[in-house]
Amino acid sequence: MVYRPLAKTNFSMNYPDTLQYLYSQLPLFTRDGPSAYKADLTNTIELCKRLDNPQHKFKSVHVAGTNGKGSTSHMLAAILQTAGYKTGLYTSPHLKDFRERIRINGQMISEEEVVSFVAAHRGDFDEISPSFFEMTVALAFDVFAREKVDIAVIEVGLGGRLDSTNIITPLLSVITNIGWDHMNMLGDTLQLIAGEKAGIIKPGVPVIIGEYQPEVANIFIDKAAAAKSSISFASEEWAVKSEVRSPKSEARGRKSEEVVVNEFLDIDVRKNTPTSSLQSLISSPEPLIPKLQLDLTGTYQLKNIKTVLSAVEELRNSGFKITDGNVYNALRDVKHLTGLHGRWEVLCQHPLTICDTGHNPEGIAEVLKNIAAVNYSKLHFVLGVVNDKDISKILAMLPKDAIYYFCKPDIPRGLDAESLRLKAEKFGLHGYVYLSVNQALMIARGNYKNGDLIFVGGSTFVVAEII
Repeated sequence: MVYRPLAKTNFSMNYPDTLQYLYSQLPLFTRDGPSAYKADLTNTIELCKRLDNPQHKFKSVHVAGTNGKGSTSHMLAAILQTAGYKTGLYTSPHLKDFRERIRINGQMISEEEVVSFVAAHRGDFDEISPSFFEMTVALAFDVFAREKVDIAVIEVGLGGRLDSTNIITPLLSVITNIGWDHMNMLGDTLQLIAGEKAGIIKPGVPVIIGEYQPEVANIFIDKAAAAKSSISFASEEWAVKSEVRSPKSEARGRKSEEVVVNEFLDIDVRKNTPTSSLQSLISSPEPLIPKLQLDLTGTYQLKNIKTVLSAVEELRNSGFKITDGNVYNALRDVKHLTGLHGRWEVLCQHPLTICDTGHNPEGIAEVLKNIAAVNYSKLHFVLGVVNDKDISKILAMLPKDAIYYFCKPDIPRGLDAESLRLKAEKFGLHGYVYLSVNQALMIARGNYKNGDLIFVGGSTFVVAEII
């Protein structure tokens, strides 16, 4: 894909220099934590105003939620680009390369695009003092507008109401679910957190809620009613059945002790309601979508697939031509089409090593379900977390019979590994402290025996270091 670069300037920094400038000069949530969170849209509005308001020049889908918003965004983008639409995708954070955040038809923007944008607008940054995230959002919107994307899938960074992405007016708003995360910024009750997420609901814009949760459902219903927006709950619209293969492979040519993790989730989906605009997907007298295959294999994707199908239904109602084949083909190839990593990802078969970015109680609960589905002898758990969250709920959930390899993600917000070990011991979790994530993984691999499982997680930043 060829991008049209911004006008040349006298700014002579190369790509590494440009990133260093951004990381060192702009408030960065990864580094600074809550102090970098701008609970105000003023900077984003002013920055985009100086860019001639690019957010108004392309169609979009806005995706918020505590868990699943990244997977949902990538699946939707894969479907749209498979259907022939030039599709922008904005997500955060990145795992390895800053440019992962901004893609068009799955391809990261060029290094030159980043360098040129910063060069052209460094003066604006000096005047406005945006955060790293605010600058990134402005860059994404500018690229999508100049490249004339047909539609962009925009993932909320944190919360919703005051998130920098919330200056768009999308065709569709999607909120996957509500869970316990970032309580120090979004509120210490699910109702308060839901209120922040509900802030992306716009007047007259349909909204899909992925998961019906009785304790917060009325917050979304009331907000949608006030905005005169239609609302639906995907979890109530679809019934999903997954066929899970045996974790022990009997395939010819494999060693008998080899543990195999699915390459695909095989899914049957049934529409709960008798009427549906997805009638073309029905291949039997009953409203059934049979044998979808999804290459994102964590079983928590069974929740996300409902949200995605409801979004497809709404996009079709808006005039997007998305065929049955587009849906089937895209879901089989999400990782390749969009570059998504870190969701129940098998890093290695020998020794069997799996990682996942789940990092809050709900996310860890889903990870533990997937771990329990693997037939293993001993669990080696490489664990690191950040220092600005209450991790007591997570530690209370973790298995006590695992061997833990405590480590600190290589960011200023990382919790010191010895502090993590001491906290974990109070919950009956035992192991040793290591100097880095990679050292912890190396030792775990050294201790591995046939039939064991190594899992790496606890934080997105831990996963980023070993992807």
